[in-house]
Amino acid sequence: MEIKVLGTGCPKCNKLEKLVKEVLADTGTDATVEKVTDINAIAKAGVMMTPALMIDGDIKLTGKLPSKPDLEKMITGS
Repeated sequence: MEIKVLGTGCPKCNKLEKLVKEVLADTGTDATVEKVTDINAIAKAGVMMTPALMIDGDIKLTGKLPSKPDLEKMITGS
């Protein structure tokens, strides 16, 4: 699984990256996590509001922080 956290480095973007890593550790899910901070790459992905979360090429979330349980559902699919 490939997870990308898209954001320019704002506090919410950093918090989302931290939450993603916590959920991966808690669930034992194997994934690579990449932080995308380049505004051109973010726009090219079709994201207009950050933070954003992309899982395996699909945008799952934009413009807000999910709760930890909601993020776990997005990552594990359950």
